[in-house]
Order: sequence, then structure tokens, then C-alpha cells
Amino acid sequence: ENGRSKSMALHLENMMENGRSKSMAWLFRAVLMGLMSTRSAAWMSMSSTTSNSGGMAVTVVGGTGFVGSRVCQMLTAKGAKVTSVSRSGKIPDWCANEPWTKEVTWTAVDLLSSDGTSLDLGKDNDAIVSCLGVVGTDREELLKGNGNANVAAFGGDTDVKRSVFVSVSSEVSGLDGTFWVPEFLSGYFEGKRMGEAAALEAVGGDSSKACTIIRPSFIYGGDSFGLFPPRVNGAYGSGVEELLSLAPFCILADLTPGLIKVALRPPSSVNAVAAACAAAALGEIDGGILDGTKAINAATNQPDPTGLTEAIDWTKENLSKAYDWAQVEVPKAIEWTKEKIEDSKKKNI
Repeated sequence: ENGRSKSMALHLENMMENGRSKSMAWLFRAVLMGLMSTRSAAWMSMSSTTSNSGGMAVTVVGGTGFVGSRVCQMLTAKGAKVTSVSRSGKIPDWCANEPWTKEVTWTAVDLLSSDGTSLDLGKDNDAIVSCLGVVGTDREELLKGNGNANVAAFGGDTDVKRSVFVSVSSEVSGLDGTFWVPEFLSGYFEGKRMGEAAALEAVGGDSSKACTIIRPSFIYGGDSFGLFPPRVNGAYGSGVEELLSLAPFCILADLTPGLIKVALRPPSSVNAVAAACAAAALGEIDGGILDGTKAINAATNQPDPTGLTEAIDWTKENLSKAYDWAQVEVPKAIEWTKEKIEDSKKKNI
């Protein structure tokens, strides 16, 4: 339950004086609770399929982040030996009490502070996955965080068999230089291109099997909304993904240019992106480029989003309940009001 919504409904109840009014307040609270509930268990699909990973060793760069931590979770579920590398090295709050976190080696490394370009993150590892990304409004920080840091992550004395990099949709990066975008974003796009090149170089340029570049546009998921970086929860995001996956929106997106096209493309679930990363690292899917939500979902056979359908069904069900309640309670309320009016008239005579 949402605490603020609950307190509002309880306050309304306390203001009412009779049983019928309390019934109305109860209905108000029930509707409000339903609208605010994320129902995350029904909205998020987590891949827990076991894999013959043979205890493969995988380093996840940015492993404490939004995407990276879920990659760690999926890799451990598949039996891999996982090392998370991040600036903090701390287990994320969302999974702090999860048993699988004890199977991950959480390591603190500042990729930009080393005096050499080689950090040897790939040494004695079968694969490196980088979910490292930086957002902000400073061009140089974006370039370093998305570019230089990933070059350092994939560089060094490495004998990895596979590399995976979470980049950005080509339709988003294609805005750079062709449509107006804020100047500082050029650092973000350039950094992502540097990261892609470093991931490819780490496996000797093998783009067909050994290197996988995953290019989502907007990633949603979790239980909360965020402004910086911008993020919507799993329930809301699933609804948007389902809506924008409908044929009319796909056709419209194909026909429109620039930012409008990007805005009309369906977002990607964090679980779908993480599942693709884990599968690529373990060799369950071939390398190459997964560009956009459709390709990312298809790579690991993600179920179709159902957020919009569930929201519509929930609304229909609760509107029907509200109608049934109104048929019984409204006449009672009218009669009660008439009685009060008649009593008032008698007192005034």
C-alpha cells in the first residue's frame, strides 16, 4: 500500500459521521490503493532458467547499477561465478537482503582514477559485461563516464571469450548531428561509441559471436519513479511498452523523424535488457547487435508486455464493483437525506 494514499483515505474516514459515509470512504480508499499499487510481481518477468554455464567466470562492470545488479542476479541463477565491479562496491538497496547477493564478489574500483589504461578486469574471466553508463549535463563527464571508463574496463591483459556492452539505440544516437539535441549529449553519444569499439576490440574484433552490443532506448523497471536519471516503474513502463508496441504506433514511429520517432518507440524492461546481457555472456545467444526493444525481447523470448491490458482489466473490474455498490448505497443515501430534511422541517414548525 502507498502510505500517503492510505493516510488520505483514513483521514477521510475520520471526517465522516455515519455508516454510509464510511462506506463511501472505504470505496475511495480501495480505488486509490488499487491505482497506486505497482503490483510488481505481476508486471516483472525475471529469467530464472538454469544454464549449463559450467561455472563460467563473468565480470559485470557497473554491477551495482540499475541494469548491472539484475545481470548479476540472473548470472548467479544460471550458475556463473560473478564479480561485480563498481565505484562503490556496495550491494544495491533493492536486493540487499537477497540470498543470491552472497554468491557475488562485490568489488570497488574507480575506472577513471588508475594511472594506467590496463586494469586487467578480463584476466581469468570468461566474459566481461559492461552496464556502466553516466548521465548528466556536463559533456566531458559524459564522455569520460561512458567512454574512457569503458575503454579501461575492456582494456588490459584480457583473455575473455565474450564481451557484452549496454549502449544506446541507434535511433537515439542517430539524433546526434542530424537533429537538434543539447550540446552536452554529444559527449554521451561519443562515449557510447567508444565503449562499443572497446568491447569489440576486447575479443579481437569478432562481432558475429564473441561480442554483443545491446542498444535499448529508454529502460524502465523496479518499484519506483525517478527524475535523475529519468525512470518509471515496472507497472507503468509495461503499460507504455504494450501501448507503443501496437501496430498503429509502430507505423507512426516509422513515418516520423527525430525526437518524435524516438518518443514513439516502446521502452525496454530492465529485466529484458539484463536477460540479454546474461545470455550473451554465457554464450546462449550469438553475438552481434540487439538494437531496440523488439530485438532485445526476441533474443531471450521475453513475454509480451501486459501492463496496459492488466490496467484496463483492473479498471473494468473495479468500475463494475463501484457500480454495484452505487446501486445499493445511493438509494439508501437518498432516503437518509430525505429523512433528515423531513426531520428538519418538523423541528422548524
